[in-house]
Amino acid sequence: MISQLLRIYTFFFAKKVFFRFNKLLYLFSLRGLGVLNYENDQVSGEDFFLKKMFLKNKNMTVIDVGANIGIYSMKIMRIEPTSNVYSFEPHPNTFSKLAEASQKFGFKAFNLGCGDEKSKLKLYDYANRNGSSHASLFKEVIEKIRKSESKEILVDIIKLDDFVIEHNIDEIDLLKIDTEGNELNVLKGFENHIKSKKVKVIHFEFNEMNVVSRTFFKDFYEFLELYDFYRMLPDSLVPLKEYNPLFCEIFAYQNIVAIRKDVNIGI
Repeated sequence: MISQLLRIYTFFFAKKVFFRFNKLLYLFSLRGLGVLNYENDQVSGEDFFLKKMFLKNKNMTVIDVGANIGIYSMKIMRIEPTSNVYSFEPHPNTFSKLAEASQKFGFKAFNLGCGDEKSKLKLYDYANRNGSSHASLFKEVIEKIRKSESKEILVDIIKLDDFVIEHNIDEIDLLKIDTEGNELNVLKGFENHIKSKKVKVIHFEFNEMNVVSRTFFKDFYEFLELYDFYRMLPDSLVPLKEYNPLFCEIFAYQNIVAIRKDVNIGI
């Protein structure tokens, strides 16, 4: 039935005169699939996800990588103050605001970036700003995607595998990653604990920054083989089920949640 409808649609609408209409329809469809819903955290689905995750669960351990000024961490502490949140932000100017928020809301803040090995790397940000949410380890994010002049800052990078051992953290309930294209490297630096089933839920962004870092959705799918994948909608998580490049390799803003197959978070 669907294939027949597609053939009929193609016959009538796959014409140059309908190109702009089809492009507009495509953009509307992306929104309905949970892509490009970036206006606020309610529209993106983040508010729904965090409330469901934390309203009935106490003393949960969270790692917030790419915390910026701490909005995500603060939101968790507002929902459930017993949460144990570890927030990471490598940019020194942005970190100063994160540190202030950590004192007020009771989470732990670290002036560090996360990756696949301990090192010092160049972080790129806008040349005319003292810290932005777009700072990235990839220069092209600022210069090519944001079309701005960049400045570089040398920052410390750690592996999360080393961090949790050093701080005697046994299990992570939620790992959140927003690192402007460096998400997969963060996961690789946490590989031992992920493969050992020490991380229950992973929330990360997938967007045009992954074009710069040359990271496919399939790379996440294969690395997180113990997990089921979901895309956020304003009122739910929709399962992506089997990998399909037509619906997965969409390089535009979207929130992805990977839930370990043996875990039920009640969403």
